[in-house]
Amino acid sequence: MRRKNLMMTTVALGAAYLLRNPKSRQKLMNQFQAFTKK
Repeated sequence: MRRKNLMMTTVALGAAYLLRNPKSRQKLMNQFQAFTKK
């Protein structure tokens, strides 16, 4: 449960970051995809 809560917080912060910095979206998506492939 704690891990799921941390994941939701990370997603929420990521969404807020993308709303403030649309130019960083592609870079962030690339990092996320690399992370999920590990």
